[in-house]
Order: sequence, then C-alpha cells, then structure tokens
Amino acid sequence: MFIHSHHPVRIAALAATLLTAMPTAFAADAAAPGRYSAVDTIWVLLGAALVFFMQPGFAMVETGLTRAKNAGNIVMKNLMDLCIGTVAFWIIGFSLMFGTDVGGIIGAPDFFIQHWDVPSEAGYPALAYVIFQTVFCATSATIVSGAMAERTKFSTYCIYSLLISLIIYPVSGHWAWGGGWLSEMGFHDFAGSTVVHMVGGICAFVGAYILGARVGKYNKDGSVNAIPGHSLTLAALGVFILWFGWFGFNGCSTVSMTGDETLVSAGSIFVTTNLAAATAATATMLLTWVRYGHPDVSMTLNGALAGLVAITAGCDAVSPAGAFAIGLIAGIVVVYAVEFIDQKLKVDDPVGAVSVHGVCGALGTILTGVFAVKDGLLYTGNPSMLITQIIGVLAVGVYVAIVITIVFKIIDAVIGLRVSREEEIAGLDFEEHGLGSAYADFMPVPEVPGSTSAPAPVNGSEPAAAPISVTTVPTVGGKPITCVSIVTARDRFENLKQALENIGITGMTVTPVSGFGIQKGHAETYRGAKVASKLIPKIQVKVVVSAIPPERVVAVAKSVLHTGHYGDGKIFITPVTNVVKIRTGEEGFEALQDKPEEA
Repeated sequence: MFIHSHHPVRIAALAATLLTAMPTAFAADAAAPGRYSAVDTIWVLLGAALVFFMQPGFAMVETGLTRAKNAGNIVMKNLMDLCIGTVAFWIIGFSLMFGTDVGGIIGAPDFFIQHWDVPSEAGYPALAYVIFQTVFCATSATIVSGAMAERTKFSTYCIYSLLISLIIYPVSGHWAWGGGWLSEMGFHDFAGSTVVHMVGGICAFVGAYILGARVGKYNKDGSVNAIPGHSLTLAALGVFILWFGWFGFNGCSTVSMTGDETLVSAGSIFVTTNLAAATAATATMLLTWVRYGHPDVSMTLNGALAGLVAITAGCDAVSPAGAFAIGLIAGIVVVYAVEFIDQKLKVDDPVGAVSVHGVCGALGTILTGVFAVKDGLLYTGNPSMLITQIIGVLAVGVYVAIVITIVFKIIDAVIGLRVSREEEIAGLDFEEHGLGSAYADFMPVPEVPGSTSAPAPVNGSEPAAAPISVTTVPTVGGKPITCVSIVTARDRFENLKQALENIGITGMTVTPVSGFGIQKGHAETYRGAKVASKLIPKIQVKVVVSAIPPERVVAVAKSVLHTGHYGDGKIFITPVTNVVKIRTGEEGFEALQDKPEEA
C-alpha cells in the first residue's frame, strides 16, 4: 500500500473549539484494538523523524551558502517554516489536502483534523500519518528561504510561510496525493518531486524575481559579481544531513513494512535514491571541472541535491539503471540551470534553490514517465504515462506560479517584501533580530564588495590635502616611507578603494577586523539580556606610500568616509624604515615604485 491514496473525511463543526475537540479527535484510533501494525507505525514515525531532520539540513545548506551577517536570520526562517507550517497544516491545510474530494480540486475542510481517519487497511494510526505529512509540508515551505535570502523582511517571510502551508501546498497536493484529478489520471509522484520540491522551487523563483537581486550582485553592464557563501563546511554538512533524511523522505513513503512486496520496494527505493544522488554529484563535479577548470565545490553539493530531488518522483518505479540515468541528467541540467537563472535571467538565487528544486523537481517527474519499468516510454513504447507526467507538472506549475505571484504582490504592496538598502548592507542578523553576529567572538567573514553609497571622488576632484603631523625616520635611499592604515565600515570599502586608485594607489592590503570604540558598539541583546559590548565587523585597509604624500591619502579617505556619526572609522599613520621586494631584492623607494597619477 502506498502513501498517497484517497481518504474519506467527515466535515467538522466549525464552531468546535480546540479544547473540546481534541479529546474526541481520532476516536477511531482507539475504537479498534489490534487494528494497527507496530512495524508499520514505527516505519511511518521513523520517516517523520528523518524528514524532520531534513529541516536543519536545509538550514545548514542555506546558511553556509550565504554570508555570515545573515546566518541567524536564515536559521530563524527555517525554524519558523516548521513551526508556523505545523500549526497552519493542523488547522486546515491537512484536510484541504487529504479530506473528502470536492470536484477533484480540493479536500473538504475539517478544522483541527477532528474526524479524519486512515483507510481500514492501513497499518498505522491517523496521528502517525498526520505528523508524517506535516514535515513534508514544512519541507516545501523552507525551500523558498534560500532563494530569497539576505534581503527579505522577516515579517513578510512569516506571512508567506503561513500561506504556503495553509492553502498553496495543500491544494496542488490534493490533486496528486489526496484523490484529486491528477491522481485519477494516473499521475505518478511517489514522494514529491513535483508536489513538494517543484512547488517550493516555483515559489522561490517568483519570490526572488519580485525581490530583485542583492546589493552588488549585478553591475550596470549586466555582468555578475559572485557572492560566495561564508562556510562551505556548513553547506556540506547540510547536504549530508539532507541525503540521510531523504531515505525517510522516499523510503518511508511506502508507509508500510508488511509483506514481501513492500519490503522489496523499500529496499529498491533506498538503492535508487542513493544511486541517483551519487551519480548526479559525480556528473556535476566532472562537468564543472571541464567548464571551470576545477571541480566546483558548491555546485557539486547542488548536484547531489539535484539527484535526490529528481529521483523522488519515481524512486519506487524505476530500476537502478533508471536511477543512474535520472541522476546523470539532473547532475548536468542543474549546472546549466544555475548559470541560466543567475546570468541570463538575472534572478539572484544565493543557494540555487530554483534550479535544484524547481527545475530538477519538474525534470525528475517527467523522466519518471520515461524510465518507469512498468509504464514508462522506454520500456513500453507507450507515451501515455509521459504525457500524464507532463500535464501534471504544467498544471501544478501554472497554479502555484499564479497564486504565489498574487500572494507576493499583495504582501509587497501592503507591508513590503524587501528590507532597505542600508539594512541589507548592515546584515539582517542585526537589523531584523538585534544580533551582532551569529559567530560571536569569532573573526568576521569578509564581505563581497559592492558599491553601496555615493560615487568615489575622481581624479582632480578630491579635496586638498589637510596638514597632518607625520613622523619620518631614516630609510634606505633616504626617501620617507609611510604606512597609512584605515579602519572603517565594511560597506564603504568599494568607494574607498576606488578613491585611492584614482590618486595613483596601486596596491593595498585589506583585512577583516572587529572591535569597538568609545561608543561600545551597538546595543545588543541575547535571550532578553543586554550584552555589555559588541565587536563590530570592520575592514582595515593598509597602503604604503612614498611618492604620494600620506596627507593626500588621508584627505581622500576622510572625504569618502566622513558622515559625522560614530563608526566612520580611524586612520593610523606609521613611519616605515624599509620595504623589501622579494622578487627583485629592491629596497626602500625602489621596492614600492608608487607614482602619482599623470597630470
């Protein structure tokens, strides 16, 4: 017996309250002692636990592939996807998905799941199935947070998370799994390539498109600036967690371990799931090696997930050879999908969620119609199943795209989707949650520079050098050499760099630093308690000059960085006794070879 069959339901009285409803809910479970199988029940609950464990997997992938200043925000959104989704799915979402079919479109509402019960032949109680389906719903919702990362209002995201679990996911899910019109057509999506992953992927695409790209992602000429995530190790850990949880996602979707046929099916599902993921990751690694000149780590991680997403629809229906083919295709397609969405469509998806879940979810569902052993085109020559799969993908895709566009447009018009430019630059951890850093007491991760304020001064327009006191010391060659060290906010680096280059500075050392001045950092709280002081992430820029007067460097830096507020930074001027160029052995002024710009 498989997971997604039609279930009868009785409509609950709308006036029933929570406290009075719960004691009578699922009365059928207790009415028939000996009805259920301990093995089947444990199997379903094990699957629920494994799929639940995928939630931290998503959190780690998304956190690792985004910047450190937003790590807390990412984790918070993944947590709330589960929490808000659980409540919303319990209130109405579950019954809309699995309730008595109404015209093939939706299940009849049963508020708080008071009267729903599993079919008489099921070996598990109703509540076990409810928790299993609840964590599936949370998985679909959380796919979106990575694509919309680093610039979405937290309040807005919570509203979206509520609505996808309340109405968006349950309706299309009913079509395929709850006895709706797609299931009547024979649409096959065993564990959710379309129902779960493509739905999340489409919501992710629409959300990222409406939001627009992160600050500094694209240049005026359309070229792309890569913004690396801050921790590939976290991202890799997330992928391994997801891969592990996927055995529950796919394997436990048999919802039974009774009978030889089911046992064989469960073993086959574990093999096809693992093989598709491994093949896809290998294919991605080899392709990026050829295209980029090196095996790309983050893309290979996406490749493993692409294989898992693609095999989910047909993991019970294809042979190991079919799983290998699906994984191979998905591993190749995901690379081109990421490049196309990022570089051609200019949709900024920091973690590749649209490509992995949206594109490969649809791809895997369609390929099931090709490689399914019993009904697939490759084995029977009959295109009927393939056509049904395509119809299902298109129907769900169009429905979700329309509804989520309406949802995001309304939210954007009422409260706004995106944080301000200044909030995005500062980081959502601080702006949205009052966190100084998700990595307190650790060295901050350098930002990817992007122009974030007024244009830097150009040649001939910088202010006159103000008199400053510079101590000189004897140097090799007799010409004074000075180190100017500038400590300022990270988001001002690009303008400072441009201004220094404009006056002839040809080399600099840039280091991420952290600290606080007399203002003791920004106000920060942790678990409701005030933190005494905070190390604020900064950038330290060092330049060593001789022919260019240090006074000129200081004047330009002040003109670019000055706002009159705390946090503008400081400039430290230090005499240098000697400079040695390792390559040539030159010393002093000759080792610098810095010259003022041409008049």
